[in-house]
Amino acid sequence: MSKKKNSALDIAPSRRERKGFGQYVLAFILLLYTVVCFLPVWLVFVAAFTDEKTIARNGFAFWPEKWSLNGVNAVLKYGDKLVSSYGVTIFVTVVGTFLGLLVMSMFAYSISRKDFKLSKFLSVYLLIPMLFNGGQLSGYICFTTYYHLKDNLWVLILPLCVTTMNVIILRTYIANSIPGELMEAAKIDGAGEYRTFFQITLPLLKPSLAAVGFMMATAYWNDWQNALMYIDTDKKKPLQLLLINIQKSIEFLLNNNNVPSSVRAAMGGTIPQYSSTMATVIVVIGPIMIAYPFFQKYFIKGLTVGSVKG
Repeated sequence: MSKKKNSALDIAPSRRERKGFGQYVLAFILLLYTVVCFLPVWLVFVAAFTDEKTIARNGFAFWPEKWSLNGVNAVLKYGDKLVSSYGVTIFVTVVGTFLGLLVMSMFAYSISRKDFKLSKFLSVYLLIPMLFNGGQLSGYICFTTYYHLKDNLWVLILPLCVTTMNVIILRTYIANSIPGELMEAAKIDGAGEYRTFFQITLPLLKPSLAAVGFMMATAYWNDWQNALMYIDTDKKKPLQLLLINIQKSIEFLLNNNNVPSSVRAAMGGTIPQYSSTMATVIVVIGPIMIAYPFFQKYFIKGLTVGSVKG
């Protein structure tokens, strides 16, 4: 009997050693993958502070021979416009995300209720825009002629407010992760649909709302096509459209031989095409990179919990 116990004790440590070794190998692979994914980001940051002549002579490098702020300064010269565009983008992102989450969560709650008579009709109605689209021309005519939203900030919010896939994610989370008994108990206690939604369903939707909200915020933050079509006033242009205009201005200076020498001297003697492009990328992705770690745990949980019915 003692021999059997000793043999079992001898086997257990070896299994733990194999398990620990496998974890170290997996951690090394993940660390290597993280480094490989981080290198392009590091290259963007370094190139933004690299001298333009060094880039033209040696190409992009992870550690350049000469540092320079010409690319960053070329972007920061649009100081007032940059601040105004940041304000517009932040306003559109915050208002659009909160409004979209409210509308889509209420829509998802409605079609998730089995006792709601219009749930099937609304589900089919939700899928129609996912399969058929009128195109940009019809959308432009509707927003400008019938809705009168030309040069209005709401035209940057409403087109991205509701998407079919986000509603499906929220609806799946409600159906699979929130017990129906809670809603039935609330109904027995006399709670109406609005009270059931705001006091019971909505607090339990936080992980899924965070995941969908982050995707919506990213879409709003990176949107520039709607601003290009509908916005004319400079003070209403979002950040992405302003940065595109900055890049076009630099390309115009590069392709125009009649550029005054004073303009080139103000930019350090050379027009920083590549470094200013990388500085533009930093301005665009910087806030999203800062915000992502705070939403990561909710982002993963919101997409996984409820995706498979237990």
